[in-house]
Amino acid sequence: MTEWTSPALILLAAAILIGLTRGHLRSAVILVAPLLTLWAIWQVPDGVVGTVRFLDYAIEPVEGSPLRRLFATIFSIMAFTGGLFAFRHARWYELSAAFAYASGAVGVCFAGDLITLFLFWELMALFSTVIVWCGGTPAARKAGIRYAMMHLLGGVILKVGIEGVVVHTGSIDIQPLLATNFDTWMILVGILINAAAPPVSAWLADAYPESSPTGSVFLSAFTTKTAVLALILLFPGEPVLIGVGLYMVMYGIIYALLENDARRILAYSIVNQVGFMVCAVGIGTQMALNGAAAHAFAHIIYKALLFMSAGVVVYRTGKNKCSDLGGLFRTMPLTTICGIVGALSISSFPLTSGFVTKTLISQAAIDQGLVVVYFLLAAASAGVFLHAGIKFPWFVFFQKDSGLRPKDAPWNMAAAMVLFSALCILMGAFPEAFYRLLPYPVDYHAYSPGKVLFYLQLLLFSGLAFFVMLPWLKRTPTISLDTDWLYRVALKKAFSVLADLLGSAQERAQRSVQKLLQTALARIQRHHGPEGVLARTWPTGSMVLWVAIMLASYLILYYLL
Repeated sequence: MTEWTSPALILLAAAILIGLTRGHLRSAVILVAPLLTLWAIWQVPDGVVGTVRFLDYAIEPVEGSPLRRLFATIFSIMAFTGGLFAFRHARWYELSAAFAYASGAVGVCFAGDLITLFLFWELMALFSTVIVWCGGTPAARKAGIRYAMMHLLGGVILKVGIEGVVVHTGSIDIQPLLATNFDTWMILVGILINAAAPPVSAWLADAYPESSPTGSVFLSAFTTKTAVLALILLFPGEPVLIGVGLYMVMYGIIYALLENDARRILAYSIVNQVGFMVCAVGIGTQMALNGAAAHAFAHIIYKALLFMSAGVVVYRTGKNKCSDLGGLFRTMPLTTICGIVGALSISSFPLTSGFVTKTLISQAAIDQGLVVVYFLLAAASAGVFLHAGIKFPWFVFFQKDSGLRPKDAPWNMAAAMVLFSALCILMGAFPEAFYRLLPYPVDYHAYSPGKVLFYLQLLLFSGLAFFVMLPWLKRTPTISLDTDWLYRVALKKAFSVLADLLGSAQERAQRSVQKLLQTALARIQRHHGPEGVLARTWPTGSMVLWVAIMLASYLILYYLL
């Protein structure tokens, strides 16, 4: 690579080649390109590698750091495993869009300036929309349009903030900011839209489940986690993020518990888990930022694993609703086991990846004396176990037999799930090796007896509560109303009412104008019609009289003027 070439360009080139190749050559591109990208990522040194002049600005396409390499690493691993999961079943244009999407995420990781970051940011928005449309259903097309509109809004807000910072500071460097003025608030809001922070988080649960079984795996990994990286780079220690993160955590739990669609459960769970990361960025200490980065890394793996297991179920059965599923463990044992590993990981079960990353965040809260934050995060961990750790596998694989007997996952899907399951367990069993990749030195021991006992008790009583409340948690074919109700239903009804009012006013105005025209035409008819005054035959004497009157008038005016 030249000094200014980002590793993201390898994935972008692969996206083009996927459309130009066929058969085994295309499969080789899908599997080899992410590995080449991973190699290139670890060739990038710390600091700005090179600059390119654009107008009066020094563009820095590549800037390396441990944090940037960590995120780029997991993005390239995700591209490889997602490609392995999808290459035999997804359409070529979906795979091409997925690799361009991953390219945007890797590009954001190494962007050394705000302009480069924005360009790759919008590249992600464009191709993730294509992935949603690849769902191939009318619902997917509509969801894709709503998804594009929301990300267009977020991109515009982010661009306004970036332009404000450039105008007022003259700098395009990526550096820590605080939300203290209009410009920085616009940047923060634009990033939080991509992070799926309420009240504009409904786009995630609206769009991701409408994509194909393979497309949702890619969608689960990149957009929200690049937003977390941007928050770490630009807003570490921003106090408002603690409240935003806690709200996301609780919001995701509540809606996931209410949901009947298996992939919508997992979509709301993304909001919940990103809330942990956003809260950690708000705390802002080195341990908290380590926790945010580590949890993002682990989350991509176990969330993709959960979406893979759900995707296999949708692929084999064609059904999304928990109320239509159940008893699948009989014929899908591998998918069931991998789904359970992902569920235990997201629930922070000891010896899984979620435990060794989420406890970093909790410890950071305690170290800063944020006791309320610590207990809220602990309560949220119990809620996560309810909706993702137990609800998802129970209703999909173990509840009352649905009578379905689908085959287990095809070999490539099975291989992808086994790979991510192994990573979940290896990271949880040997956290010290993983901690060495984090951006700051780590002096933390995850497996102290107190922590292990605390989380085991928490998860045990959460599981007990689930089965005690099972009669109330059984899902029915219902729809959960989210904030998107405001623009999908309320705004539509408001426009309908306004259109009716305008239509009525237009009809009244038309009737009034028509009445005036009819009156005017009647008067004209009265004077100029065949029987009108001016249309009559006048006697000669009357004509002479009128000529005399007009002549007298002319003479009077002539002498006066």
